[in-house]
Amino acid sequence: MRVIGIDPGLRNLGWGVIDVAGARIAHVANGICHSDGAEGDLAQRLCSLHTQLTEVFRAWQPETAAVEHTFVNKDAVATLKLGQARGIALLVPAQFGLEVGEYAPNAVKKTVVGVGHAAKVQVDHMVRLHLPGVTIAGPDAADALAVAICHAHHEQSSGRLQAALRTAARAAG
Repeated sequence: MRVIGIDPGLRNLGWGVIDVAGARIAHVANGICHSDGAEGDLAQRLCSLHTQLTEVFRAWQPETAAVEHTFVNKDAVATLKLGQARGIALLVPAQFGLEVGEYAPNAVKKTVVGVGHAAKVQVDHMVRLHLPGVTIAGPDAADALAVAICHAHHEQSSGRLQAALRTAARAAG
C-alpha cells in the first residue's frame, strides 16, 4: 500500500510518501510545495499549491492519503487561510478518487513519538528511526511523513480489527 501524508500550510505544504507491506514501511519520497506570499493573492497561492500537489500525486501515485487537522490558534485570519490550504490538501486526493484519513496533530505525535505533545525535533527524530537513511526536505516534510506513518498504523490496526471481527462472526455463526 502506498500512503501519502500531507501537512497543510499556505506557505509550506509538506508531503511524504511511504510504502507499507505488513509491518514494514519504506520511504518513497518527500518534499514541500511552496507558495510564496509575493507571488500573488490568496487565490493564486492556492492554485499554485493545487498544481504542485497534483504533480506529486501524478508522480508517486499513492493509494491512500492522510491529512493533519488544522491547528487553531488565536489569529483567526491565519487559521482561516490555513483552513483554505487544508482544503487543497483534501481536494487533490479526492480528485484522484482516494479516501482521506484525517488526524489531529496530537494523535500523529502519539503514534510516531509515543507522546501527544512532542516537539517538532522529536517527530523528526522518530521519523528518521522509522525510515532509516531518509533525507527529509524540511520540518513540514517530516511532519507529513509522520502523518503517513500514523495513517499506515491506523489502517493496519483497522484491518486487523475487521479481520478479527469477521473470524469471530464465522466462529459464532
